Amino acid sequence: MSKKNQHVVPHESGWAVKGAGNSRTSSVHGTQREAITAARESAIRQGSEMLIHGENGRIRERNTYGKDPYPPKG
Repeated sequence: MSKKNQHVVPHESGWAVKGAGNSRTSSVHGTQREAITAARESAIRQGSEMLIHGENGRIRERNTYGKDPYPPKG
């Protein structure tokens, strides 16, 4: 399984989960909360990153699951 970042993006039917680089959506949900849950589960399974976009399309939050290539400096 490839490690594709999961994006939660606005969709005409609500909110969609889309793997990075994919032209098709992985799933469509009625609410952003449902889409975030689905994207989080997928990102955890793949050890990738989840990026949440706002209604304007801009990234508003990101979470890394698995090994973080840029961990915070402590």
